[in-house]
Amino acid sequence: MASFPLPHTLLGDGPHKVVAVHGWFADRSAYAPVLPDLDTEAFTYAVVDLRGYGEARDTPGAYTTSEAAADVLDLADGLGWGRFSLIGHSMGGSVAQRVLAAASDRVRRLVGVSPVPASGLQLPPDQWELFASAAHDPDARRTILDVTTGGVRPRAWLDRMVRRSLAVSDVKAFRAWLDSWAGEDFHTDVDGSPVAALAVTGALDPALSADLMRGTWLRSYPQGELAELPGAGHYAMDEVPLELIRTVEDFLRADGDGLADEGGVA
Repeated sequence: MASFPLPHTLLGDGPHKVVAVHGWFADRSAYAPVLPDLDTEAFTYAVVDLRGYGEARDTPGAYTTSEAAADVLDLADGLGWGRFSLIGHSMGGSVAQRVLAAASDRVRRLVGVSPVPASGLQLPPDQWELFASAAHDPDARRTILDVTTGGVRPRAWLDRMVRRSLAVSDVKAFRAWLDSWAGEDFHTDVDGSPVAALAVTGALDPALSADLMRGTWLRSYPQGELAELPGAGHYAMDEVPLELIRTVEDFLRADGDGLADEGGVA
Protein backbone atom coordinates (compact mmCIF):
# COMPACT_ATOMS: atom_id res chain seq x y z
CA MET A 1 0.00 0.00 0.00
CA ALA A 2 1.61 3.25 -1.14
CA SER A 3 1.69 5.96 1.49
CA PHE A 4 0.01 9.24 0.71
CA PRO A 5 0.43 12.57 2.52
CA LEU A 6 -3.14 13.48 3.41
CA PRO A 7 -4.02 17.12 2.69
CA HIS A 8 -4.83 18.76 5.98
CA THR A 9 -5.43 21.95 7.91
CA LEU A 10 -3.41 22.50 11.09
CA LEU A 11 -5.07 24.58 13.76
CA GLY A 12 -3.71 25.54 17.16
CA ASP A 13 -0.48 24.92 19.03
CA GLY A 14 -1.66 23.10 22.13
CA PRO A 15 0.09 20.06 23.62
CA HIS A 16 -2.81 17.65 23.02
CA LYS A 17 -2.68 16.56 19.37
CA VAL A 18 -5.91 15.61 17.61
CA VAL A 19 -6.60 14.24 14.12
CA ALA A 20 -10.14 14.91 12.80
CA VAL A 21 -11.51 12.71 10.00
CA HIS A 22 -14.57 13.60 7.93
CA GLY A 23 -17.47 11.39 6.88
CA TRP A 24 -18.89 10.01 3.65
CA PHE A 25 -20.66 13.14 2.40
CA ALA A 26 -17.95 15.78 2.76
CA ASP A 27 -14.26 16.59 2.84
CA ARG A 28 -12.54 18.37 5.71
CA SER A 29 -14.83 21.36 5.16
CA ALA A 30 -17.35 19.35 7.18
CA TYR A 31 -15.57 20.71 10.26
CA ALA A 32 -15.67 24.35 9.11
CA PRO A 33 -18.55 25.36 11.43
CA VAL A 34 -16.61 24.36 14.55
CA LEU A 35 -13.10 25.56 13.67
CA PRO A 36 -13.46 29.20 14.85
CA ASP A 37 -14.37 28.16 18.39
CA LEU A 38 -11.96 25.31 19.11
CA ASP A 39 -9.55 25.62 22.03
CA THR A 40 -6.29 26.17 20.17
CA GLU A 41 -4.27 26.66 23.35
CA ALA A 42 -5.04 23.22 24.75
CA PHE A 43 -5.15 21.35 21.43
CA THR A 44 -3.50 21.16 18.03
CA TYR A 45 -5.91 19.85 15.40
CA ALA A 46 -5.07 18.27 12.06
CA VAL A 47 -8.23 18.17 9.95
CA VAL A 48 -7.71 15.89 6.96
CA ASP A 49 -9.03 15.09 3.48
CA LEU A 50 -9.31 11.36 2.79
CA ARG A 51 -8.54 9.92 -0.64
CA GLY A 52 -11.33 10.77 -3.06
CA TYR A 53 -12.27 14.00 -1.27
CA GLY A 54 -11.30 17.66 -1.28
CA GLU A 55 -7.68 18.24 -2.22
CA ALA A 56 -7.29 14.45 -2.48
CA ARG A 57 -10.33 14.12 -4.75
CA ASP A 58 -8.29 12.76 -7.66
CA THR A 59 -5.95 10.60 -5.60
CA PRO A 60 -6.21 6.90 -6.52
CA GLY A 61 -6.61 4.28 -3.87
CA ALA A 62 -8.58 1.33 -2.59
CA TYR A 63 -10.86 3.75 -0.67
CA THR A 64 -11.04 1.56 2.42
CA THR A 65 -11.00 2.38 6.10
CA SER A 66 -7.82 0.33 6.60
CA GLU A 67 -6.03 2.27 3.84
CA ALA A 68 -7.22 5.52 5.39
CA ALA A 69 -5.94 4.45 8.81
CA ALA A 70 -2.50 3.87 7.31
CA ASP A 71 -2.68 7.33 5.72
CA VAL A 72 -3.58 8.90 9.07
CA LEU A 73 -0.66 7.18 10.77
CA ASP A 74 1.67 8.35 8.00
CA LEU A 75 0.42 11.90 8.55
CA ALA A 76 1.02 11.64 12.31
CA ASP A 77 4.53 10.36 11.61
CA GLY A 78 5.18 13.29 9.29
CA LEU A 79 3.95 15.74 11.93
CA GLY A 80 6.10 14.08 14.58
CA TRP A 81 3.10 13.14 16.69
CA GLY A 82 3.88 10.12 18.84
CA ARG A 83 0.48 9.91 20.49
CA PHE A 84 -2.68 11.72 19.55
CA SER A 85 -6.44 11.62 19.91
CA LEU A 86 -8.87 10.97 17.09
CA ILE A 87 -12.21 12.46 16.09
CA GLY A 88 -14.16 10.79 13.32
CA HIS A 89 -17.54 11.70 11.91
CA SER A 90 -19.72 8.86 10.57
CA MET A 91 -17.47 6.97 8.11
CA GLY A 92 -14.57 8.81 9.72
CA GLY A 93 -15.52 7.14 13.01
CA SER A 94 -14.81 3.81 11.35
CA VAL A 95 -11.48 5.12 10.07
CA ALA A 96 -10.57 6.32 13.58
CA GLN A 97 -11.29 2.87 15.00
CA ARG A 98 -9.12 1.31 12.29
CA VAL A 99 -6.28 3.55 13.48
CA LEU A 100 -6.85 2.25 17.00
CA ALA A 101 -6.80 -1.34 15.74
CA ALA A 102 -3.53 -0.74 13.88
CA ALA A 103 -1.66 1.30 16.52
CA SER A 104 -3.47 1.19 19.85
CA ASP A 105 -0.43 2.46 21.77
CA ARG A 106 -0.54 5.74 19.87
CA VAL A 107 -4.19 6.66 20.54
CA ARG A 108 -4.87 8.82 23.59
CA ARG A 109 -8.63 9.24 23.26
CA LEU A 110 -11.19 8.33 20.64
CA VAL A 111 -14.27 10.33 19.68
CA GLY A 112 -16.89 9.20 17.20
CA VAL A 113 -19.49 11.73 16.06
CA SER A 114 -22.41 9.62 14.81
CA PRO A 115 -19.74 6.96 14.21
CA VAL A 116 -20.15 3.88 12.06
CA PRO A 117 -19.47 0.95 14.41
CA ALA A 118 -16.46 -1.30 13.90
CA SER A 119 -18.95 -4.02 13.01
CA GLY A 120 -20.08 -2.03 9.97
CA LEU A 121 -23.66 -1.09 9.22
CA GLN A 122 -25.98 -3.74 7.83
CA LEU A 123 -28.46 -1.94 5.58
CA PRO A 124 -31.73 -3.52 4.40
CA PRO A 125 -31.86 -4.02 0.60
CA ASP A 126 -33.92 -0.91 -0.08
CA GLN A 127 -31.61 1.27 2.01
CA TRP A 128 -28.54 -0.26 0.38
CA GLU A 129 -29.97 0.60 -3.02
CA LEU A 130 -30.57 4.18 -1.89
CA PHE A 131 -27.06 4.56 -0.49
CA ALA A 132 -25.41 2.93 -3.50
CA SER A 133 -27.34 5.15 -5.91
CA ALA A 134 -26.23 8.26 -4.01
CA ALA A 135 -22.89 8.10 -5.81
CA HIS A 136 -24.55 9.31 -9.02
CA ASP A 137 -27.96 10.60 -7.87
CA PRO A 138 -28.15 13.99 -6.08
CA ASP A 139 -31.74 13.27 -5.05
CA ALA A 140 -30.60 10.15 -3.21
CA ARG A 141 -28.01 12.20 -1.34
CA ARG A 142 -30.70 14.71 -0.42
CA THR A 143 -33.01 11.98 0.84
CA ILE A 144 -30.27 10.53 3.03
CA LEU A 145 -29.49 13.97 4.44
CA ASP A 146 -33.16 14.66 5.15
CA VAL A 147 -33.89 11.33 6.82
CA THR A 148 -30.78 11.34 8.99
CA THR A 149 -31.54 14.83 10.31
CA GLY A 150 -35.10 14.03 11.30
CA GLY A 151 -36.86 15.61 8.33
CA VAL A 152 -36.80 19.02 10.01
CA ARG A 153 -33.98 20.91 8.29
CA PRO A 154 -34.65 23.75 5.80
CA ARG A 155 -34.80 22.92 2.12
CA ALA A 156 -32.02 25.38 1.32
CA TRP A 157 -29.72 23.74 3.86
CA LEU A 158 -30.36 20.31 2.36
CA ASP A 159 -29.68 21.67 -1.11
CA ARG A 160 -26.45 23.31 0.04
CA MET A 161 -25.26 20.13 1.70
CA VAL A 162 -25.93 18.17 -1.49
CA ARG A 163 -24.04 20.71 -3.60
CA ARG A 164 -21.07 20.56 -1.26
CA SER A 165 -21.08 16.77 -1.23
CA LEU A 166 -21.07 16.58 -5.02
CA ALA A 167 -18.37 19.23 -5.35
CA VAL A 168 -15.88 17.69 -2.92
CA SER A 169 -16.20 13.97 -3.65
CA ASP A 170 -15.17 11.75 -6.55
CA VAL A 171 -18.05 9.56 -7.76
CA LYS A 172 -16.00 6.36 -8.02
CA ALA A 173 -14.38 6.87 -4.64
CA PHE A 174 -17.70 7.77 -3.01
CA ARG A 175 -19.23 4.48 -4.15
CA ALA A 176 -16.17 2.42 -3.17
CA TRP A 177 -16.08 3.92 0.32
CA LEU A 178 -19.60 2.60 0.96
CA ASP A 179 -18.49 -1.01 0.55
CA SER A 180 -15.77 -0.50 3.13
CA TRP A 181 -17.44 1.46 5.91
CA ALA A 182 -20.79 -0.32 5.68
CA GLY A 183 -19.66 -3.81 4.75
CA GLU A 184 -16.51 -4.51 6.74
CA ASP A 185 -16.61 -5.95 10.26
CA PHE A 186 -13.43 -5.56 12.32
CA HIS A 187 -14.95 -5.24 15.78
CA THR A 188 -12.88 -8.14 17.13
CA ASP A 189 -9.78 -6.01 16.47
CA VAL A 190 -10.92 -3.34 18.92
CA ASP A 191 -13.11 -5.23 21.39
CA GLY A 192 -11.85 -4.75 24.93
CA SER A 193 -9.57 -1.83 24.08
CA PRO A 194 -8.81 0.22 27.21
CA VAL A 195 -8.86 3.52 25.30
CA ALA A 196 -11.32 6.11 26.54
CA ALA A 197 -13.87 6.30 23.73
CA LEU A 198 -16.77 8.73 23.40
CA ALA A 199 -19.65 8.24 20.98
CA VAL A 200 -21.64 11.41 20.29
CA THR A 201 -25.03 10.87 18.67
CA GLY A 202 -27.85 13.11 17.55
CA ALA A 203 -31.33 12.45 18.88
CA LEU A 204 -32.79 13.18 15.42
CA ASP A 205 -30.64 10.56 13.65
CA PRO A 206 -32.51 7.26 13.22
CA ALA A 207 -29.55 5.48 11.65
CA LEU A 208 -26.57 5.87 13.99
CA SER A 209 -28.57 6.30 17.15
CA ALA A 210 -27.78 6.11 20.85
CA ASP A 211 -29.43 2.69 20.98
CA LEU A 212 -27.13 1.43 18.22
CA MET A 213 -24.11 2.77 20.08
CA ARG A 214 -25.17 0.97 23.26
CA GLY A 215 -25.20 -2.29 21.35
CA THR A 216 -21.93 -1.72 19.49
CA TRP A 217 -19.61 1.05 20.66
CA LEU A 218 -20.18 0.59 24.39
CA ARG A 219 -19.76 -3.17 24.06
CA SER A 220 -16.42 -2.77 22.32
CA TYR A 221 -14.94 -0.19 24.68
CA PRO A 222 -14.98 -0.88 28.45
CA GLN A 223 -14.02 2.79 28.95
CA GLY A 224 -16.66 3.90 26.47
CA GLU A 225 -19.02 6.82 27.01
CA LEU A 226 -22.13 8.01 25.20
CA ALA A 227 -23.45 11.55 24.76
CA GLU A 228 -26.68 12.30 22.90
CA LEU A 229 -27.25 15.83 21.59
CA PRO A 230 -31.00 16.58 21.64
CA GLY A 231 -31.01 19.14 18.82
CA ALA A 232 -28.82 17.24 16.39
CA GLY A 233 -29.23 14.69 13.68
CA HIS A 234 -26.34 13.08 11.84
CA TYR A 235 -24.47 16.32 11.08
CA ALA A 236 -23.79 17.79 14.51
CA MET A 237 -20.99 20.04 13.19
CA ASP A 238 -23.58 21.96 11.15
CA GLU A 239 -26.58 21.53 13.43
CA VAL A 240 -25.23 22.19 16.94
CA PRO A 241 -21.58 23.25 16.61
CA LEU A 242 -21.11 24.84 20.02
CA GLU A 243 -22.71 21.95 21.90
CA LEU A 244 -20.54 19.55 19.96
CA ILE A 245 -17.33 21.44 20.74
CA ARG A 246 -18.11 21.55 24.44
CA THR A 247 -18.96 17.85 24.58
CA VAL A 248 -15.88 16.74 22.66
CA GLU A 249 -13.30 19.04 24.19
CA ASP A 250 -14.50 18.36 27.75
CA PHE A 251 -13.98 14.67 27.03
CA LEU A 252 -10.53 15.21 25.52
CA ARG A 253 -9.47 17.39 28.45
CA ALA A 254 -10.26 14.55 30.86
CA ASP A 255 -7.04 12.90 29.69
CA GLY A 256 -4.48 14.29 32.12
CA ASP A 257 -1.32 13.22 30.29
CA GLY A 258 -0.64 16.82 29.24
CA LEU A 259 2.77 17.53 27.78
CA ALA A 260 3.95 13.96 28.31
CA ASP A 261 2.62 12.93 24.91
CA GLU A 262 3.87 15.87 22.90
CA GLY A 263 6.99 14.09 21.67
CA GLY A 264 7.45 12.54 18.25
CA VAL A 265 7.60 9.00 17.04
CA ALA A 266 10.53 6.96 18.32
